[in-house]
Amino acid sequence: MASESSPLLAYRLLGEEGAALPANGAGAPGGASARKLSTFLGVVVPTVLSMFSIVVFLRIGFVVGHAGLLQALAMLLVAYFILALTVLSVCAIATNGAVQGGGAYFMISRTLGPEVGGSIGLMFYLANVCGCAVSLLGLVESVLDVFGAAGYAEDYTTGAMMNFASVFAVLFNGCTGIMAGANMSGELKDPSRAIPLGTIVAVAYTFFVYVLLFFLSSFTCDRTLLQEDYGFFRAISLWPPLVLIGIYATALSASMSSLIGASRILHALARDDLFGVILAPAKVVSRGGNPWAAVLYSWGLVQLVLLAGKLNTLAAVVTVFYLVAYAAVDLSCLSLEWASAPNFRPTFSLFSWHTCLLGVASCLLMMFLISPGAAGGSLLLMGLLAALLTARGGPSSWGYVSQALLFHQVRKYLLRLDVRKDHVKFWRPQLLLLVGNPRGALPLLRLANQLKKGGLYVLGHVTLGDLDSLPSDPVQPQYGAWLSLVDRAQVKAFVDLTLSPSVRQGAQHLLRISGLGGMKPNTLVLGFYDDTPPQDHFLTDPAFSEPADSTREGSSPALSTLFPPPRAPGSPRALSPQDYVATVADALKMNKNVVLARASGALPPERLSRGSGGTSQLHHVDVWPLNLLRPRGGPGYVDVCGLFLLQMATILGMVPAWHSARLRIFLCLGPREAPGAAEGRLRALLSQLRIRAEVQEVVWGEGAGAGEPEAEEEGDFVNSGRGDAEAEALARSANALVRAQQGRGTGGGPGGPEGGDAEGTTTALTFLYLPRPPADPARYPRYLALLETLTRDLGPTLLVHGVTPVTCTDL
Repeated sequence: MASESSPLLAYRLLGEEGAALPANGAGAPGGASARKLSTFLGVVVPTVLSMFSIVVFLRIGFVVGHAGLLQALAMLLVAYFILALTVLSVCAIATNGAVQGGGAYFMISRTLGPEVGGSIGLMFYLANVCGCAVSLLGLVESVLDVFGAAGYAEDYTTGAMMNFASVFAVLFNGCTGIMAGANMSGELKDPSRAIPLGTIVAVAYTFFVYVLLFFLSSFTCDRTLLQEDYGFFRAISLWPPLVLIGIYATALSASMSSLIGASRILHALARDDLFGVILAPAKVVSRGGNPWAAVLYSWGLVQLVLLAGKLNTLAAVVTVFYLVAYAAVDLSCLSLEWASAPNFRPTFSLFSWHTCLLGVASCLLMMFLISPGAAGGSLLLMGLLAALLTARGGPSSWGYVSQALLFHQVRKYLLRLDVRKDHVKFWRPQLLLLVGNPRGALPLLRLANQLKKGGLYVLGHVTLGDLDSLPSDPVQPQYGAWLSLVDRAQVKAFVDLTLSPSVRQGAQHLLRISGLGGMKPNTLVLGFYDDTPPQDHFLTDPAFSEPADSTREGSSPALSTLFPPPRAPGSPRALSPQDYVATVADALKMNKNVVLARASGALPPERLSRGSGGTSQLHHVDVWPLNLLRPRGGPGYVDVCGLFLLQMATILGMVPAWHSARLRIFLCLGPREAPGAAEGRLRALLSQLRIRAEVQEVVWGEGAGAGEPEAEEEGDFVNSGRGDAEAEALARSANALVRAQQGRGTGGGPGGPEGGDAEGTTTALTFLYLPRPPADPARYPRYLALLETLTRDLGPTLLVHGVTPVTCTDL
């Protein structure tokens, strides 16, 4: 008797080498002795034996009798057309690398990923279990030999009326097993030659035999005999017992091979740990490598399937399951071909994406023609299993062809994204947020994610150092931590890190090289430079305070171990005030917009959530679209920077978490300007720009600089020769004016709105006009001090300077 590792007993074991070889599929120590089978013994014989099942003896008459010779031949052609297309895909995948334990499951899972591969593998397992039950039911049917008269087109075993689809389902069930040779790759002397040649020879041989049987049955037997006696071979055989021997041998061998093959698939699924503890016992193997626990699993499931009772009843379900698996193999090959990956270069070249696509379409079409219910149910089951595996997470070391496909498509469309065709109507913010330590920047990180409005969002970080003096690049190992940060913070951002002797130079590098093609940052976002000690938001944020799951395969360590603690108060800083302002000036010179964020940690948590922001607390978003350090009335607010402020505030209001916040725009009136005129012009502009906001006029108080010349150019004030005391007084006056409108000032400040706001309403975020840095670098510290005075105690504030047109009134 053959041993449990006998190749002929394992010819349908879909990766039988996994039973005797190491789990990694590397092979036995004596690798030369393991690969000893020729093309004939290793591929042709197993495939032929797999494809010649109980159908040869018990359903040839059924097919020819119900369908007639012509339609029976048409069914056979359709079945083998589908098989041929799948064989081409199997040969292509099998000759692109060794197939390890699991066979078709291994091919699909290592191509489409564990989610799809696991769901298809489980369904292929069910197909083998049902195939085992079909063989046993055929044996029982032959033993019982129960016959009876029926109508012309009625199956006397089930009472169901037959049609093309139902008869095809029975026929196709006898044509499966084409993957038996590919699954013997570990036993073959020359797999790249044996698999395609042997599989094609076996398919051609079985096709010839089936055609011959169809012709002989049609020409020698009465139609009534074929329809009413599925065991008609015994009546016309020279020695009837020979037919019984063939039936018993075929049924037993096919059922055993299906049972053992199913157990190997289940063992491979359990070994990959995709379904957790449910399949954990199936990992157990004997000393010889036989997965006896998986065999018991499969045997028990076969007993349940046998309750269906009729071979023809199960045939449709088995056929649909096999078609799903074949479609998945074709889809795997199609994905590899479309991805154009350099490492996909199979030695078998008689295929193309046309054959793969046609194979997928043919399988899906026949599934729904045979049994729409079974087809829909199988796809639903596959979807549920894939969703379950996606929720559990799977190993990432297998490689995902979806990533290769995405790369191929993204590259193609990036080439089509022509920056010369940019139009202001379709402008969107593309942000580069420079982060020193994400522990203190989580709120800003999420606020920037809300401001991007479907645009590019890049997290940038500068590591100080000189590559010439280092043994290796310290930046590359950091990418994993930053990508984990993006995942945990649930923001849609890319990560770009650089090594530079100074933060300023690193920022210049990132501003120039971040992005690709038409997707490059147009706005630089920085945290505000002040003496406020940074908070460690990792300790309070729910997404980071929970311990990381370190038990799942591929899980990363806790982020708290990947980023250093926040800077202690009074400790040295990586960036000086001079370089900070210089970085802002550099960005403006590069024609980039600039956003400076202060006190973002005080933002209401519900406004940073991913929900709708429903809250009982009413909030305002205040916009001051003019330079408060260069006060003047008139139409001066309608400039590029002022419109940029309006656009950014409007974009924030489109985010669900900010829908309930009220947008307020403040106009500052000069001492000689009549109330109402400027408000009317601004309301007309807002109407043209489709911006819904509340407009309020305020007047300058003491220290507003009423005598400032109207013709003064932007930036002249910070470059002017005025004394520091006068500039400081103006910044304090502007700060008091803004705080009064927020309701945070003491009493009714200058220009307070009549009647005030509703009780309990506070300003959640303030947008202020950021003046250009002075031309003289020696004035940078004074400029930064004025910004600090201007934004002191205002709560969350964005200082914004825009240099590009972003609004349009045209359709």
